[in-house]
Amino acid sequence: MSSAAADDSRPTILIVGASRGLGQAMAAEFLRRDWRVIGTVREGAARTALHALADDIDGRLEIEVLDVNSSEQIAALRRRLSGRRIDILFVNAGTTTSDQLALVGEVDDVEFLRVMATNALAPMRVIDALSDLTPATGMIGAMSSGQGSLTNNEGGLREVYRASKAALNMLMRSFAARPTETSRALVLMAPGWVRTDLGGPEGRLSIEESVPSLVEVLIAKRGRPGLEYLGYQGRAVPW
Repeated sequence: MSSAAADDSRPTILIVGASRGLGQAMAAEFLRRDWRVIGTVREGAARTALHALADDIDGRLEIEVLDVNSSEQIAALRRRLSGRRIDILFVNAGTTTSDQLALVGEVDDVEFLRVMATNALAPMRVIDALSDLTPATGMIGAMSSGQGSLTNNEGGLREVYRASKAALNMLMRSFAARPTETSRALVLMAPGWVRTDLGGPEGRLSIEESVPSLVEVLIAKRGRPGLEYLGYQGRAVPW
């Protein structure tokens, strides 16, 4: 272990789903701010942007393997991280339908369940399994979307994706209502419409326009207990 990795004075963030896109950019931004980062990639993944980032960092970036849809892999990650302090646990993993504009009635059962499991059930399973590694003064969060807002849904489209993020939001609100969580900082982040593989090429924002502000919002939120649903500029998103 390098001297940097052994320096426990640095706070640590675990980013679940950090191989590319927003997750990888978040890892890079937290490293730039002198945090230690644990980022997960899927088993069997080829060399990713996260691996390339690790080559240039002084031991402050650790890479773990995790498929969020595997309860066995979640449990194995929990065992590997036993005894570690995770100052921010953030679940970024997500997916959408193959045809993002398909109406809900046009999506078969397998695809619907895949999106709902990955975007709503899996993040909460990860949070349930790992939350005890995050101290009461730490923070737990997940990547939601402005499209998960019931209030703001006036234009429709992306029906299954919207439903999965709304379900994630509701599950996080239920988690926040548990007696053990009433004094902890919790957050659902809406990164804006970003040009990524998931967001598509028509996104309004580049990763460079979204992620530094998003990370600033996350760090500031650590000192505010309770659950908030926030945009990348720090403004509250209507539920």
